[in-house]
Amino acid sequence: MSVGYEFTLEDGRRIAFKVTDQSSGRSEALPAWTRLENCQCSNCPLRASDSVSCPAAVAMLPVVDAFQAEDAYQNVEVTVTDEHRSYVKKTTLEEALRSLLGLKMATSGCPVLSELKSMAVHHLPFASSDEFIMRSVSHYLLEQYFEMRHGKDPDWMLKGLVERNQRLQLVNQALWQRIHSVCRGDSNLKALLNFFSMASSVSVSLESQLRKLEARILDDQPTF
Repeated sequence: MSVGYEFTLEDGRRIAFKVTDQSSGRSEALPAWTRLENCQCSNCPLRASDSVSCPAAVAMLPVVDAFQAEDAYQNVEVTVTDEHRSYVKKTTLEEALRSLLGLKMATSGCPVLSELKSMAVHHLPFASSDEFIMRSVSHYLLEQYFEMRHGKDPDWMLKGLVERNQRLQLVNQALWQRIHSVCRGDSNLKALLNFFSMASSVSVSLESQLRKLEARILDDQPTF
């Protein structure tokens, strides 16, 4: 997997990032806020003896460094390129960073966030809340279908999906605390809060979200 993000800011500056599913292998000295024990997630399975730094924080570090003092509401043009196509959108820095940070988190090597890695392979930039719900539920149900094919008990009632997103919420909250300690601007913070609210919708209001999807899907069915 290889996805490129190029930002063109209001003042003409261009900032580019490449996201892959390979470890960054950073060897230089890392800032204190990336250390594992700094605002460590309450459900983190890692120990300082296993990893000095938080994998998700290290993955997000270049983005935080680049945009920590920027205005979240400034207009940017973003080009996202993967192996198959390119997407171009004029939007706010907040929305663009939500998309990029979500991808970086899923591919960071964090044991909890790694549950999103297979979704990240089919990354959809700038996904709306409805698209996020549709992709999350559809992907989870496909996982359950494969579980059934391998003789395991599938979870058609989506209980595991709710539990997964509850785990992800704990990670999002801890990462927000980490970034809050270093950001002078509000772009990274707002992007993470936006991402957090979308993840929350899967666990807090999944039933209402599904009813909205049900109404739309059934209304689109042809009648004979």
